[in-house]
Amino acid sequence: MVLVRRGVVDVDMDRTGGGPPVLLLGGISRQRMWAGLTDTLSDRYRVLTLDLHGQGATPAWPGTRSQTLADQVRLVHALTAGGTERIGIVGHSIGAAVALRAAVELDERVAAVVAVEPTAFALLGQAGRTESWRAVQHHRDRLRLLLAAGEIEEAARDSSDFWLGAGSWERYTPDERAPIEQGLHHRLAEWDAVTDPALTLAEVATAPAPTLLAVDPDTLVPVREVADVLTAARPDWERAELRGAGHFAPLTRPDLVHPLVEDFLDRHLRP
Repeated sequence: MVLVRRGVVDVDMDRTGGGPPVLLLGGISRQRMWAGLTDTLSDRYRVLTLDLHGQGATPAWPGTRSQTLADQVRLVHALTAGGTERIGIVGHSIGAAVALRAAVELDERVAAVVAVEPTAFALLGQAGRTESWRAVQHHRDRLRLLLAAGEIEEAARDSSDFWLGAGSWERYTPDERAPIEQGLHHRLAEWDAVTDPALTLAEVATAPAPTLLAVDPDTLVPVREVADVLTAARPDWERAELRGAGHFAPLTRPDLVHPLVEDFLDRHLRP
C-alpha cells in the first residue's frame, strides 16, 4: 500500500511492473478485484491499482454534498498529474464509469480504455430507459432510508440481493457480512455518483481513445442497458460478451476478462 497525496486528495494505490502505465479501477477493493490481472500485465506494463473513495485507505467521501463521478476522477488526476505518458485505463462497475469519465477529461493522454460492466446509471433516464432508471432510483432511495433508520443488516441484504440475486445475503458467513455492512455508507455515496442527474453522455462517451465495453449479455438489466446506450452513442467502440460471468466478472470469470484486457491493451498501448 502507498498513500499518495496530491493537494487535498489522498489515494491508496499500489505500483508494480515497468513499461507504459495502466490504471486499474475496481468496483470493490483493488486487492480482491485485480490481483490476478496485475500479475498478468506487470511483465510489460507499469500497473497502478488504486482504491476509490471509501475503499482501502483512500478516505471515504465526506458527505458534505452528493458525490459525482468527477469527484472520483480527481483520484485519477492525483496519480497522473504532471505526466506526459499515454496511459491505459481499466475499470469495473463504478470503476468503469470513472474510467470513461477520466478518459474524457484526460483526452489524448489516454491510449485505451476497458470498461467492464459500467454502471453510469444516470444515462438510463436521459435515454428513455424508464423502467431500469426507476429500478436503480428505487434501490438507491431504499438504501438511503434503511441506513438513516439504522437498519444496517436489512440494507446489506437489500444491496446483496440487488447485485447478486434474491437470497444471496443468506449465503454469507458473519465474517463475510461484516465488511459489507461497514461499507454501505460509501456505497450510498457511489450510488449518488452513478445516478447524478447532471451526468451526460458527453462526459463519458466522447473520449478519442479506443474503448472496449465488456458485458455479460445476461447481467443485471440496468447494467446491460447502460452498455446499450453507450454502444448506440459510440458504435466505433468494441463490445465483448462475458457470457455467464455476471456483474462481478473480474472475480467470477478472470479466465474471460484477463485475456480480453491483455489483448486490447497490447493492441493499443504497446509501442
